[in-house]
Amino acid sequence: MQNSHKKITLNDVADHSGVSYQTVSRVINNHPNVADSTRARVLESIQTLNYRPNQAARSLVTNRSNLIAVISFGTTFYGPSQMVSNITQQAKESNYHVTLSTVERLELDDIKAAINDVSGQLIDGIIMIMPVISKDLAQISQIVGDIPFVQIDTAPHPGIASVVIEQAYGSRLATEHLINLGHQHIAEISGPLNWHGAVMRHESWIETMQEHGLPHTMTVAGDWSAKSGYEGVKTLLARKASFTGMVVANDQMALGAITALHDADLHVPDDVSIVGFDDIPEASFFLPALTTVRQDFTSLGEQSVDYLVSLMKNPKTPVHQRVLHPELVIRKSTRSIK
Repeated sequence: MQNSHKKITLNDVADHSGVSYQTVSRVINNHPNVADSTRARVLESIQTLNYRPNQAARSLVTNRSNLIAVISFGTTFYGPSQMVSNITQQAKESNYHVTLSTVERLELDDIKAAINDVSGQLIDGIIMIMPVISKDLAQISQIVGDIPFVQIDTAPHPGIASVVIEQAYGSRLATEHLINLGHQHIAEISGPLNWHGAVMRHESWIETMQEHGLPHTMTVAGDWSAKSGYEGVKTLLARKASFTGMVVANDQMALGAITALHDADLHVPDDVSIVGFDDIPEASFFLPALTTVRQDFTSLGEQSVDYLVSLMKNPKTPVHQRVLHPELVIRKSTRSIK
């Protein structure tokens, strides 16, 4: 007799029915590409072992659990944490529960383990926040199988539904704002260049500077932290870089940059105008208040859940990339030098 005190897992069901972990996942998520005999064997094992994760009893009848999985990398950073928070809020408003799985490394095995973990919880769909550039998108799609999923903050990829905030457009807004104020010597502190958003912002900064015939060599990469913004300015000054404007890839690094300039007896905006990115809640309380590019994470959450629900309810929903546009918020960290 099965020990009633032992929590039955998806692996227990797989062992009992003689199939793989992934096959059990496909059966309980009602995937069509499972042989009838295999499906019957797995369902028999589920009943025998009394396997009931989350709302399994109801879901096996209705084929709906009202449960969405969110798999995220980088939740210690402001952007991904805001994405998770707003997706979760929007899912609740749409009468869906959320299960969250975080990935410490964007290695294929880690992503596969996270997908297998959530797919054993009778989920209706998956939202994946994978901001680091990966060559494994096609394989991820194969691992997910028939479970509807949407990717966030990633490059467009054929056959994969995604939602993004247009990072290149935001960087252009920041750079052209400084150019329109008369700045011709503009430095940049980019984000880590293995992140999709950071690459888009960096390349857009270069492209915008080139279009205006301005030099684009004064650039260093940070790691999103205030410390790296501080060190970025120190590095630029050590290289004898001379600039009156600076585009910084997020607000935390902009905070560090402002402090480093102050330590070098350079003042914002009198000596250097600075534009950040994100519009974190503290940005308006910087000294001076930070001009920055606002990302609408509320709309991102709404669009992500809306798109996933559409895919769940209608598998023929067109697969493409939904694009949202950020906006420039002008405060006191920039000034005209015309």
